[in-house]
Amino acid sequence: MIVVAVVGPTATGKSDLALDLAQALGDAPGAVASEIVNADAYQLYRGMDVGTAKVPPAERRGIVHHQLDVLDPTQDASVARYQEAARADLDAIAGRGARALVVGGSGLYVRALLDHMDFPGTDPAVRERLEARAETEGRRALHAELARLDPQAAESIGPHNTRRIVRALEVIEITGLPYTANLPRQEYVRPAVQIGLDCPREVLDARVGSRVDRMWDGGLVDEVRGLASPEQGGTGSGLGVTAARAVGYSEVLAWWRGESTEAEAREAVTANTRRLARKQMGWFGRDPRVHWLDAASPHLLDDALAVVAAADAGTLAVAGTEPVRRSLGS
Repeated sequence: MIVVAVVGPTATGKSDLALDLAQALGDAPGAVASEIVNADAYQLYRGMDVGTAKVPPAERRGIVHHQLDVLDPTQDASVARYQEAARADLDAIAGRGARALVVGGSGLYVRALLDHMDFPGTDPAVRERLEARAETEGRRALHAELARLDPQAAESIGPHNTRRIVRALEVIEITGLPYTANLPRQEYVRPAVQIGLDCPREVLDARVGSRVDRMWDGGLVDEVRGLASPEQGGTGSGLGVTAARAVGYSEVLAWWRGESTEAEAREAVTANTRRLARKQMGWFGRDPRVHWLDAASPHLLDDALAVVAAADAGTLAVAGTEPVRRSLGS
């Protein structure tokens, strides 16, 4: 059964549409149940609820959700680990004869779940040797070696990014393949359709502002305090490197460090959320396979159901190789 993914920028209503789709698809004659798989990197964390706009259990309409609350905030998220666990969820959902609905705005996580994407391992000894060579021979020498082994990778990385040059040479030595052979391809590992939610920039900016107001009034500051280390007035064990970078959390932590006032922190959350939305739109806007819908349309659910029906029937038109420029991506 075709996997349905609901993607796009934050604050466009992806979670609501996914719930509506799951309910509508499950209520159709002869239909099967739908289960939702999260593809938001920060919703993986237990306790990070208000700041990530996680749907509360009581509001999930009895629909089974996966990949929520699977990490402690002290842990660092791993795309490779997510890929393994979430693909296992897709296998299990298919085994139950149900349909998987993937929902989230973390583009790399969506790609890792749906597309061919390999994560070559690391070899500390190889990396240490390459890093030592970068120190003694210089990064340009390593870049010249990369240009000989994988010209496409060398052109993409450039001669100044030592870390990526070292990683590319490490992957080549470990796998025996060009570094570019391990890069993600826009090729689904199982039948899938992506529905993207889009809206004009001014509309999305207003939505973001309203969301931040709701988060602040809904206890974001107390949530961060509860997760933070005792030194920051909390009772939790702290936030790891990844969790502490989340929009909404990093700004509150900066306020507590004396780097801003509460009002400035709140303004920063709004500004950084809008910046995140533009980044997400840039990511998904480059994928010609995404079928874009107006997030504010009164017929959004019907439009989405029509996309799914066409995908199921094999009649859905697919865009060309050029990305479709949407309102936030232009």
